[in-house]
Amino acid sequence: MNVKMNVPYLDLRAQNDSIRAELDAAIKEVIDTSSFILGKHIDDLEKNFAAYCNAKHAVAVNSGTAALHLILLSLGIKAGDEVITVPNTFIATAEAISHCGATPVFVDIDERSYTMDPTLIEKKITARTKAIIPVHLYGNPADMDKINVIAKKHGLFVIEDACQAHGAKYKNRSVATLGIAGAFSFYPGKNMGALGEGGIIVTNDEELAKKCRLYRAHGEYPKNTHNVIGYNYRLEGLQGAVLNVKLRHLDSWNEARRKNAKVYDRLLKDVVITPEISQDN
Repeated sequence: MNVKMNVPYLDLRAQNDSIRAELDAAIKEVIDTSSFILGKHIDDLEKNFAAYCNAKHAVAVNSGTAALHLILLSLGIKAGDEVITVPNTFIATAEAISHCGATPVFVDIDERSYTMDPTLIEKKITARTKAIIPVHLYGNPADMDKINVIAKKHGLFVIEDACQAHGAKYKNRSVATLGIAGAFSFYPGKNMGALGEGGIIVTNDEELAKKCRLYRAHGEYPKNTHNVIGYNYRLEGLQGAVLNVKLRHLDSWNEARRKNAKVYDRLLKDVVITPEISQDN
């Protein structure tokens, strides 16, 4: 007898209901203080998320796409440049490169890890190549040691697309701290999702963090002084408050996901090739 099951892709309500009292209190505080754009809750999120990643700086923005775009922009990536990444990712990875006028150049993935195959990178490097963006797909870190060796040899920036990798580690180091900077997304379907759009940049480079802060808010610094043409990439205070709550639960949620993934690996082993998970993660 054939049995059909409807397995929902993701039950956001179940996750939010489990912490509803905390979320309600956080949202109430935003309303009571009228801190709707940037402000205290965003400052707290940046401080808390940087500490969580063991990084010096975090810059909250309104999407993971914005995070990638601002990193590239702040590093001077421009028209005529090339940036190496993978095709097996959401369009935003390549889109952010195109936003800068640069050209995405694709390197295929390793079939076992689903992440960038380092052995194929050097074949795609030209005089116009300026950066490499590995994608930590499904929270599985790319082979960063090999990628960084190649990048150093050719004088390239390494920018981590960690939009699906909140809490992931590579050899006991948090993703997004292994290159010049990394980008996370807080889209609701991520393992740490906002109640709407959101993203954050993580870096140990103070100058890069300053540039990203400048570009995210119309190039304004100090107030009413606009030194560069920037963007409206600011994150709402509401999302900052919600994400501060969810950050406290991230590790336990990730552990539950790992347990569920092992079940799928076992049940699907004769059907499809599931990703081989890094032992460091």
